[in-house]
Amino acid sequence: MNYSETNHELSQEFSTQEPLYGERNISEGELITFPNPRVGRRYEINITLPEFTCKCPFSGYPDFATIDLKYVPNERVVELKALKLYINSYRERYISHEESVNQILDDFVAACDPLEVKIKTNFSPRGNVHTTIEVEHYK
Repeated sequence: MNYSETNHELSQEFSTQEPLYGERNISEGELITFPNPRVGRRYEINITLPEFTCKCPFSGYPDFATIDLKYVPNERVVELKALKLYINSYRERYISHEESVNQILDDFVAACDPLEVKIKTNFSPRGNVHTTIEVEHYK
């Protein structure tokens, strides 16, 4: 059996299987929080997510970005693995750059209720166009 036949067999096998555990975790991706261990102390949390992907709602082409999230927690802190899974849930969504970052901000604020948060997305150039988008929320 040659490489092409083996690859085709594996492809068929995986396409008929139940979703893999990672795919299930991503599809269920929700922002989980836990109590801030230092309520009353003002401190900043910086998170970089370098592998954000979504799909252009007009062309269907993939878009890639790095997300920088900076926030000052209030009573809740986001759990990092849950944040990773939530961000990965965008990879099959047809959503604009602008809507994706605004939706992430809305969901983050709803989950954590931070004192302040700033999210900056730096999308990889496509078609000679480079986009960065920044959104902020202050309590």
